Amino acid sequence: KGNRAMKKIATEDLIQLFGMVGIIGSLIFVGLEMQQSQRIAVASQQQERAAITVDMINAFYEVDVDFQSTYFDKEFNYQLSTEEIAYRNMVHKGWLLYENDFYQYKQGLMDELTWEAKLRGISVIYNSCDVRNIYDSRAPIFSEDFRLVVEALPNQCERKS
Repeated sequence: KGNRAMKKIATEDLIQLFGMVGIIGSLIFVGLEMQQSQRIAVASQQQERAAITVDMINAFYEVDVDFQSTYFDKEFNYQLSTEEIAYRNMVHKGWLLYENDFYQYKQGLMDELTWEAKLRGISVIYNSCDVRNIYDSRAPIFSEDFRLVVEALPNQCERKS
């Protein structure tokens, strides 16, 4: 009889242990879900900020004004064609897109193959030497991590110091 009582106690202890493990597992799962929701929310905020800036650049484009010249360089007497203005404004939008893509990738919201394709695009825009000044203007407002990625790419443009 004594042995049977010990087995009953051991079984009850085992059931309690499984119950606690289940509760702990559930709490870990909820914590991971909350962490992922937080990452998605922060990434969404980053994307919204980029969209607002794109809207601002579009406003410049719609009135045939060069964003780089007026916003960054404070130069209002520039001589650029409509096509040159469009190109330069698109380069600004490209940098916003790639900065946002980098953030999405760092948050685990973009797969490796897609990121590798984005890196090729970043390399193309970074090595468009005729608009390197746009990168140079934007670099101080990029995250340090993003700047390190960009500036680790092969540099095909001569820097004028």
